[in-house]
Amino acid sequence: MKNRLLSLDVLRGLTIMLMTIVNNPGDWGNIFTPFLHAEWHGCTPTDLVFPTFLFIVGITTVLATPKKIVTDAAIQKILTRFLRIFLLGLFLNFFSKIHVFGLEGVALLLARLTITASVVVALFSDYDQKRQLYVATGVFVLMMILAFGGFEDYKNVRIPGVLQRIGVVYLVVSLLYLTTTLRTQIIVGLVLPLAYWAMMTLIPVPGVGPANVEKATNIAAWFDYLLLPDHLWASAKTWDPEGILSTIPAIGTGIAGLLTGALLTGTLSTQKKGLYLLLAGVAGILLGLLWNEVFPINKALWTSSYVLYAAGIALVVLALLYFIIDYKEWKGWIIPFLVFGVNPMVVFFFSGIIPRVLSGIRVAHPVNPAETIGLQNYLYDFQIAPYFVDPKSASIAGALTYLTIWFVILYVFYRKKLIFKV
Repeated sequence: MKNRLLSLDVLRGLTIMLMTIVNNPGDWGNIFTPFLHAEWHGCTPTDLVFPTFLFIVGITTVLATPKKIVTDAAIQKILTRFLRIFLLGLFLNFFSKIHVFGLEGVALLLARLTITASVVVALFSDYDQKRQLYVATGVFVLMMILAFGGFEDYKNVRIPGVLQRIGVVYLVVSLLYLTTTLRTQIIVGLVLPLAYWAMMTLIPVPGVGPANVEKATNIAAWFDYLLLPDHLWASAKTWDPEGILSTIPAIGTGIAGLLTGALLTGTLSTQKKGLYLLLAGVAGILLGLLWNEVFPINKALWTSSYVLYAAGIALVVLALLYFIIDYKEWKGWIIPFLVFGVNPMVVFFFSGIIPRVLSGIRVAHPVNPAETIGLQNYLYDFQIAPYFVDPKSASIAGALTYLTIWFVILYVFYRKKLIFKV
């Protein structure tokens, strides 16, 4: 780990820790406002988690590719990594829909876990590069057949998702970085948010009317429903917060990370790098707020103002961490964040699996033994919540308990120098 940029690992760790907290409250009906997404327009700390991670994806693309040499092996590696990330996210959507020979209860849960293990082993076995790509492609084709082949269990499985968008952004920014100059990357990084702004505010929505940025009636929602009518976010059904069209500006977030990576790997002094990070961050925040006046900051639409605003905040935080950790070398406090920062995909994937597993384990209800309750609800309702008067405090305590469990697991990995890469 000696050659890693510690401030970046800490920023990633902070991001993953916040993600773990906001995705795993004890009670979804009682959550403190900062740990909720904005209802539509606007931005809360929770809304900064995803763009910060995409921003980091752009930076690490540069740091992980010191020599820009276009070879078949390099392209295969990028494509394989893209498919692995995409498929992990897609599998999370498939997990609860898997049915095997009419199995139910614990037997079905064990079957799902067995299939999960098989998929992970297939995707991450130590084959040669070409075979890894073939296997990942094969798994992708199989899942597409299940989703679109008329199979009842999967006819409404969601295709988009957080990891899926991370995979797409990684693919585009990696190929862009590998095959283009810095000047081209800057141009593309400017064109994408501007083009998205034009599409969202100028193109009339078929069957609806004028261009707009409201829920379910905007051009991005129309486009998502046109291409994936039965495979969108279950809570909305007619649009998706990680949809197809809104991935365009999300790529812009990744490119912001590419440009930051170019700065960090340049020849400037540490002081100047930190200063330029800070100035770029302040500029991003101000420009995002200005753009917000005509194109509202909105995570679900990933508006262009949101791209600037979120990247600006990420840059400011990174600048502060860079100054404290990499310049001043004040590192005594960073271990808790570092252990999350070096193994993010482990938390991303298994934080999606674990709640599904715990909910699938049924235990006797302590109050009404004739009924059963999911183990996750049992642990929160009867082992955590009774100790708190305020339900919101109990809910955040449940989230922090889950975070602590993950810390113990990741700390063991950290001490054993186990870093799991996709």
